[in-house]
Amino acid sequence: MAHEDMLAKLEEMRKQAKAMGGEEKLARRRDNGQLNAQERLDALVDEGSFFEVGLLGRSSYSAKEAAKTPRDGKITGFGRIDGRDVGVVVNDFTTKGASTGATNSKKMGYIRKTCTERGMPFVHVGESTGARLPDAMGSKGMGTMLGNDTTQFRRMRDTPWVATALDTSFGSSAWLCCCADFAVMKKGSIMSVSSPRLVSMAIGEKVDLEDLGGWRLHAEQTGLIDHFVDDDAEAMAAIRRFLSYMPSHNRELPPEAPVPEGQEADQARILDIMPEKRTQVYNMKKIMEVIFDTGSIFELKPRFGKSAVVALARLDGKVVGVIANNPQVGGGALSAEACRKIIDFTVLCDSFNIPIVRLMDTPGFVVGTDAERRGAPGHIMNFMNATCLTTVPQVTVICRKAYGRAYVAMGGGAHNDSMIAWPMAEVSFMDPVFATSIVHNLTAGDEGFEEALAEIQKDLEIWDMATIFSAHDVIKPQETRAYITRLFDIHRRRRTGGIGEHLMRSWPTSY
Repeated sequence: MAHEDMLAKLEEMRKQAKAMGGEEKLARRRDNGQLNAQERLDALVDEGSFFEVGLLGRSSYSAKEAAKTPRDGKITGFGRIDGRDVGVVVNDFTTKGASTGATNSKKMGYIRKTCTERGMPFVHVGESTGARLPDAMGSKGMGTMLGNDTTQFRRMRDTPWVATALDTSFGSSAWLCCCADFAVMKKGSIMSVSSPRLVSMAIGEKVDLEDLGGWRLHAEQTGLIDHFVDDDAEAMAAIRRFLSYMPSHNRELPPEAPVPEGQEADQARILDIMPEKRTQVYNMKKIMEVIFDTGSIFELKPRFGKSAVVALARLDGKVVGVIANNPQVGGGALSAEACRKIIDFTVLCDSFNIPIVRLMDTPGFVVGTDAERRGAPGHIMNFMNATCLTTVPQVTVICRKAYGRAYVAMGGGAHNDSMIAWPMAEVSFMDPVFATSIVHNLTAGDEGFEEALAEIQKDLEIWDMATIFSAHDVIKPQETRAYITRLFDIHRRRRTGGIGEHLMRSWPTSY
């Protein structure tokens, strides 16, 4: 065959691959307001930066199937986000429902492997029906499809992983979200192990889509998804924003950003937010907005474990992780879900060299029969383990209440590089009301209760802890931003230059 004919054939094969599942299916998506795989890719990476590999990949099952599977249902390659290289897999639902086959498994594995070895974030844009049948059936199918690509299940946090669950997200799209450091889900989508049809057949009854894997389930009950969006474009923007806080790999520091003008002004607003009465609740998120760079707070899992707040933010242009109790929800008491959320976030920060600021105001852990059924003791101990294994610079601020073992888990005692407190801080083994009841056998309203309570409360104030240098300093709330900014300047000077030891890099992302 002449060169011209061979080149023409290659060009035709490229054209067929880029046509995806055909104009009819693509038009149907447009009518439904859904972006196709190429449009999602264009919204994700910098214009003109995508470098595709595996364009000619097709099903290896048969020649007939190969003709129906351009790109084998996955667009794979490398692009740039804000000028930095990333590895990308975008599922093409118009081709066999983006089902997982032998060829596209090799394509995805190659991207993940290259990202890990070359120090690039990995992004998986998921929408899929699960494993492709009949390819996976029988011993030959299982021998080909499963157990031969271990990259996914030997996850080490050398580079950030990001995944999405868009529209129909079964099988690999769900697995990658559960393995990811940051998972985004579009409202109205379904993410689950298997499709409703298969589940209905397995259990013999019709399954409700929302109950099986709707966004509210994952937002409020499973905690498997970090961020929720209304449409595809917003999902791609969320990925870009998350990666703006991340280093490309775990041997470098996160990127810095300009500091907003006038950031130091009006720090005294904290005093307007913090109530003078110790039992009155307030929204810790409003205090965070004062302390950290304007517009920089990016909260994760906002509807899961709501008595705790975890967020990426910037302080003087540098990325920090914020772990805070929120007294507005349950008085700031830490539930099993709140513990899980904080553990996940602690692992993320320590793995990618992000210093941690803890804002503490908690009466302790949630107790009771429901908490025990949710495995609270195990989650509390995992929380303690994660706090003890943290190696990035960390500063704890006791804002108000710090009681019991929650004080330690939230970075109290020796579990920090610096611990400071506000004058209204109070520290003890338990809430003084409960302590009064136990010690004096009195309850609120009993004669002598107020006097006994006042006696116990005398020992709660922070001054004694500062006197013995267990609290390194007591500062005014309005001094917090400037104080912790300077502390991080000091603690980043460790010989590693702010790079952590990554003792939790293999900690499971879902448990």
